[in-house]
Amino acid sequence: MMTGPVLEHLGETKLELGPVTRGEGPWLHGEADGIVWLALDRGEGAVNTIGQDVIEGLQSHIEALERDQPRAVVIRSAKIAGFAVGADITGFDDMANEGAAEMLTHGHDVLDRLEALDCPTICIVHGAALGAGFELALACDWRIAVEGASFGFPEVQLGLHPGLGGTFRLPALIDPVKAMTLMLTGKTAHTGKARKLGIADVVTQERHVAAAVDAIKAGEVERDAPGLKARAMGFDQARSLAARQMRKETGQKAPEQHYPAPHRLIDMWEEHGDDRAAMQRAENQSFAKLLDSDTSKNLRRVFFLRQNMKNDSRGEDGIDHVHVIGAGAMGGEIAAWTAIKGKTVTLGDVALDPLAEAVKQARAVCKNKHLSNIETRDALDRMMPDPHGYGIARADLIIEAVPEKPDLKEKIYNGLKGRMKQGAILASNTSSLRLTELKEGVADPSHFAGLHFFNPVSKMDLVEVVRHAETAEDVICRLAAFCGEIGKLPVQVTDSFGFLVNRALMPYLMEAMMLMDEGVDKEVIDTAAIRFGMPMGPVALADQVGLDICLHVAESLKDGLDKPMADISNGLRKKVKRGDTGKKAGQGFYDWSQGAPHPNADLDNAPDDLTDRLILPMLNACVECLRKNVVKDANAIDGAMIFATGFAPFRGGPMRYARARGAKEIRERLEELAGKHGERLTPDVGWQDL
Repeated sequence: MMTGPVLEHLGETKLELGPVTRGEGPWLHGEADGIVWLALDRGEGAVNTIGQDVIEGLQSHIEALERDQPRAVVIRSAKIAGFAVGADITGFDDMANEGAAEMLTHGHDVLDRLEALDCPTICIVHGAALGAGFELALACDWRIAVEGASFGFPEVQLGLHPGLGGTFRLPALIDPVKAMTLMLTGKTAHTGKARKLGIADVVTQERHVAAAVDAIKAGEVERDAPGLKARAMGFDQARSLAARQMRKETGQKAPEQHYPAPHRLIDMWEEHGDDRAAMQRAENQSFAKLLDSDTSKNLRRVFFLRQNMKNDSRGEDGIDHVHVIGAGAMGGEIAAWTAIKGKTVTLGDVALDPLAEAVKQARAVCKNKHLSNIETRDALDRMMPDPHGYGIARADLIIEAVPEKPDLKEKIYNGLKGRMKQGAILASNTSSLRLTELKEGVADPSHFAGLHFFNPVSKMDLVEVVRHAETAEDVICRLAAFCGEIGKLPVQVTDSFGFLVNRALMPYLMEAMMLMDEGVDKEVIDTAAIRFGMPMGPVALADQVGLDICLHVAESLKDGLDKPMADISNGLRKKVKRGDTGKKAGQGFYDWSQGAPHPNADLDNAPDDLTDRLILPMLNACVECLRKNVVKDANAIDGAMIFATGFAPFRGGPMRYARARGAKEIRERLEELAGKHGERLTPDVGWQDL
């Protein structure tokens, strides 16, 4: 047994860091009983990233280990948040400019030397080991996963594939097809799955880490040899057959012309899957080339847009207790998500059945988010059904999430008067009503604002934080911080018709409805949007949002805009009247009884201006919002539209796309479309200043 391991106390958790000592650089070092412990502690942030300094520091330690090999080497993180979340993306632009292939080769050399050490190398992973962090773990002989650990390669989300040996080390460790699936999808293998796949050799609790190290060192841990399927993939024909299926499935979700990285990965594996050295060379060259692609540059920009929005949510929210009014689909998920993230929540409704359904829904959210039984229990304990509204008097924040009926909201606001505690904030989840009108019914307009969540709350990252003319600045800051506390991305918007997202989205949806009225098939419309890069077409999206909601928002916007949208479709009105309101009803424009539609129509006979008629009205609305200062800048628009609507991330957002295509060209195209199809397509005057 290792003598006297040092326990590092960070918060309420103890990490088995071994006999490490604080020192210079990102690596902490210590030795006991012939075992060398290296703990990664890069920078002052909460998480580790893998940068050049980490690689160079590891190289120095490996050089010492090569000269005087210990009985074993243990590598882990000294940060409470996890092992390492991937490469330091801030250096990618410099890396592309300074010779990425050469820098990657150096990183490969260091990890190859770690892998080649004669003594056992053991990586202990708590939290996330992602990207380059996962590749560091793969270069070790053994991996111990602390309960809650996760492993993954999210590089595809940056327009890349693994670049430090993951493309050949993971397929050599586990079933190659499952390894490729992890890399192609960017999905994460949590603790149980990681053990089942063979990524983790041991799964244990933190207090048993030292014992697990001893068991590995003593040869008491066994692992399965590669199976028949893994051996079969050593043959060219088997890999080619598997690669064809991968290309088919990948192309449906990530077309090669938009997302080249997964397709390059498949090519490499098919050609070099039986030759590690060739795969390593191909990985280096491909990664360096992809790093300089427009797709990767834009997807990296999306990453930084997310980081900037997270920065906007920093601060103290002063919100411990949240009371949600309305236990419908939105209110129930808002309550569940807020409780999962650690807030005390009371949930009120005039009926008991919605409260019961909300608790059931909360359990489903916990399961989908891979919460343990204990974490689920704790979250449900924090979420209390409150039909009598006792939580109102104690709440720091009250979120109203009832149907979009002004008289109903006014009645609720009147009922809150005299019951809210001093300094509490009242926020409406309205998506279409003006706060300027709603504030007339509240006791203190300065503490009234909008918190517009998107459905489903547990999956959609964005929240619009809406201010009206009298909202106090401190309230907006606290609400933005609250969004950060519950893991959401806030975008601050002013009280304008449709705010930002619905203002931009509705012209897109309504133009699709008008195209259907003109006789264009819905599959053709949706296919055109998907091929542009949208995650789903506008017709399917309208079904998913709810056709009744789309109709209500369109009617709310119709009279408030400077220029009209497309006329509200007769087909839309008929569907809503019949009760065919979309996915939630099982039937809308599409039949959802067999699952989500996947249109892939022939566009040879589609109107020549189909894609522009869909996309440019959305861009036009974004430019209007920028001109009217609905948001602070173009970056906020891009982030909001990507994280709320999925706007073609590889294009970097609507404003990025507009600048890349050219403001003058788009303005002229809108003028042309307005001449053919109507005034609604007239370019906003803001294009002249873009």
